[in-house]
Amino acid sequence: QTMYDAPGIGLAASQVGSRHRVIIVDVGDDEETGRRSRLYQIINPEIIETAGSVESEEGCLSIPDIRESVKRSRSITVQGLDPDGKTIKIEAEGLLSICLQHEIDHLDGILFIDRISRLKRELVKSRLKKLSQV
Repeated sequence: QTMYDAPGIGLAASQVGSRHRVIIVDVGDDEETGRRSRLYQIINPEIIETAGSVESEEGCLSIPDIRESVKRSRSITVQGLDPDGKTIKIEAEGLLSICLQHEIDHLDGILFIDRISRLKRELVKSRLKKLSQV
């Protein structure tokens, strides 16, 4: 519920103080109801295959009001466990691929700003510092 309340499309357990390797992602929208339609809950997610590259703007619930262009794999295959402990594989492209990579990064202690140039990262840190002083 925390992810939906934010509102966000993904959340890693580490963002809410848990040490478990769990992510949740829901990038789908049901056009009829306007609600999210495809919730992925993945335990111990691991990217086992990647292809191509794409650059897109990302934001993060952990760093509000900051968006930057990040380069990621265009398509990926993620393997993990579902909440029932069954092995699952997800082949993802587009927004789902980007979101899965972003949330798995969180589990590894990587923020999206760690994937941008040093200069841009310093500018972001400066903006964050100014925001925290307001």
